[in-house]
Amino acid sequence: MTLSQLGPLSLTDLQASVVPRLAQVEHEMRRMIEDDFPLISDLNEHLLRMRGKMFRPTLTLLADEATDGPTPEAAALAAVIELIHLATLVHDDAVDHSVLRRGMPTINALFSHQVSVIMGDFLYSRAMVELVRLGDLDALRILARVTNEMTIGEMRQLLSHDPLAFSEADYDLLIKAKTASLISGACEVGTLRAPLAQRAALARFGENLGMAFQIIDDLLDYVADPSDTGKPSGLDLREHKVTLPLIYALPEFSGPERGQLDALMNNPEPTDREIADVVAAVSGHGGLEAARERAQRLCAQADDHLAALPGSPACEALRASLTYVLERRR
Repeated sequence: MTLSQLGPLSLTDLQASVVPRLAQVEHEMRRMIEDDFPLISDLNEHLLRMRGKMFRPTLTLLADEATDGPTPEAAALAAVIELIHLATLVHDDAVDHSVLRRGMPTINALFSHQVSVIMGDFLYSRAMVELVRLGDLDALRILARVTNEMTIGEMRQLLSHDPLAFSEADYDLLIKAKTASLISGACEVGTLRAPLAQRAALARFGENLGMAFQIIDDLLDYVADPSDTGKPSGLDLREHKVTLPLIYALPEFSGPERGQLDALMNNPEPTDREIADVVAAVSGHGGLEAARERAQRLCAQADDHLAALPGSPACEALRASLTYVLERRR
């Protein structure tokens, strides 16, 4: 029986075959960000505690093993991926003035907005220093492009002056840049010694998987228990962010429901009641189901790209990552 046939799948299941290599990735991360400046040392320790589930490094290692790995540089590249991911989280928390991330205080809350911005820059710069040290121009080219796309995606979101005019096409552009680009890059840098057809297939696999990942993340903001996600529920609506469930449901809103949504959007600090009313309207008009179906279609497209790879346990684990993304609760 394969991983993807086992039913509910945890990330621990997905990572079982690469646990020793993930320990090496963590060691590499510590090496890359080590610094004798006291504040940076304190910040590094906090960040490593809130670094999350290492999903992106896992994809890098699995892609490496699915294309004739393991290769010696894969752990360092996976660590670079996670540093870039951490940098985006630190910057996102600064931009959004968030106080919690995965149930822990953010750098923004513990120190200051300014420290968050500078620390994010530090993580980006250490990632680039490591890529130069590795001397692999392909890896540098891929991840330089990814960081540029992510930055443009953040700017696109900030300049969205009328959230309720945000279309599905706008949403796709945003999540491709902010989320899918890094997951695609994580898969592609695990394949640098593979034939070009396999590299391209895994890059496209990662893009589809990344878009599905973000859609499920946005869906969880409507339905998940905050004790599972480590952040307040309804956070996107509190911050006046329009995501796919609302985009799908909005054309079906009644006049009173649209009035409730407008009131929420015009309130700098929406109440729990306002958020609950909009969540109920989105659910009642099928926005949650439609968003989940879109994520399922994207995962089916991602699965198609795996046909370019030879059969292997690592390829099967990549396929199982689709199940994990669709079923995750946090």
